Amino acid sequence: MDEVDRAILAVLERNGRISNSELAAQVGLSPSPCLRRVRSLEEAGVIRGYRAVIDPAAVGRGLRVFAGVRLARHTRTEVVAFEQGVMAVPGVVACHHITGSFDYLIQVEVADLPAYEEFHANQLAALPGVATVNSFVIMKTLDTA
Repeated sequence: MDEVDRAILAVLERNGRISNSELAAQVGLSPSPCLRRVRSLEEAGVIRGYRAVIDPAAVGRGLRVFAGVRLARHTRTEVVAFEQGVMAVPGVVACHHITGSFDYLIQVEVADLPAYEEFHANQLAALPGVATVNSFVIMKTLDTA
């Protein structure tokens, strides 16, 4: 991967819907070589996909919470049961296995605080192996784009 590939990736991260001709102009290539590079990056798995970024509030998920979860035990069976369970729960946007005070950091998007209270009590805390849950309500997100 060279500097041109990195430039292509930087532009696509900001605007995945950019036309190939616009992308080529921004990175200093003609359209054909630019398209070949993009396809090569896709085939190599560097570009894993394209997606729409949805406004959570517009679709009834206006409250974003990070939940730090600690498991009671770390047997393979319990870890697998927790991971399968958490990914099946509506409202879970992402789940990260982390180091530090928690075992998992889960991003949750729900309608509002009462919806999170229900989610916390009846879904998250009820998952296999959960010992503790610490919730961090997001007040504001700074956009880096």
